[in-house]
Amino acid sequence: MGMANLQRMAMQMQQQMLRVQEELAEARVDGSAGGGVVKAVVTGKQELVSVTIDPSAVDPADVEMLQDLIVAAINDALRAAKELGEARMAAVTGGMRLPGM
Repeated sequence: MGMANLQRMAMQMQQQMLRVQEELAEARVDGSAGGGVVKAVVTGKQELVSVTIDPSAVDPADVEMLQDLIVAAINDALRAAKELGEARMAAVTGGMRLPGM
């Protein structure tokens, strides 16, 4: 494989990675907790977009449980976003783990 071929392949991979990163910024991933009473939405780049709380989950006598449900829903969404990002990047890199990706 010639040097020109290698450079061309590297440029193509870089362009594909940029495209995937743009797609991840637009992607929305849901997470939930408590049977869906708390829902979180994050981008594919793991940025929180929204949190929705069903009014039935609001118990002034048990605020701690609601806080735990919120954390669990966000973590669920972040885990799903991370998996989505890893899968999309693996498709571009052929499974190679690149630093910072």
